[in-house]
Amino acid sequence: MKIRWKILALSFVIVFGVAFLGSLFTTPVTNSEWYESIKPAITPPNYVFPIVWNILFLLITISIYLSWTSAKKKQKTKLAWAFGINLFLNALWSLIFFTMKNPPLAFFELILLDISIFFLIYTTNKIDKTSSYLLIPYFLWVTFAGYLNYLMAF
Repeated sequence: MKIRWKILALSFVIVFGVAFLGSLFTTPVTNSEWYESIKPAITPPNYVFPIVWNILFLLITISIYLSWTSAKKKQKTKLAWAFGINLFLNALWSLIFFTMKNPPLAFFELILLDISIFFLIYTTNKIDKTSSYLLIPYFLWVTFAGYLNYLMAF
């Protein structure tokens, strides 16, 4: 299989651009008194989150690349919307949770994020199975984050 470098690079720029945007909302707050006061004991140490998220964002990048390069022309619009909505919801959670400091609203938004990941897995599975498998760790991590968010919100 020949690598289509422009598509791979664009996938990387889009995904890590969203990651950077989310980090602008997140980074200033992760060591704050507010966050330290609400996070549950089972929360992993702060240094774990950027490691895990960078791995997940790399998997998402590869998933976009594989599904896009395998998709038929008529499937590409659906893929673009599905990934676009998902990445928007991903960054929006960071804004709601960390910048707005609203864990209850962030929890409900996170449910939408998890649904969008499930939809991505379902959609990409029809196009390229490997692409869908790469999204499973993302779904599991966001589900775990949802549990932590729930503990902080309610």
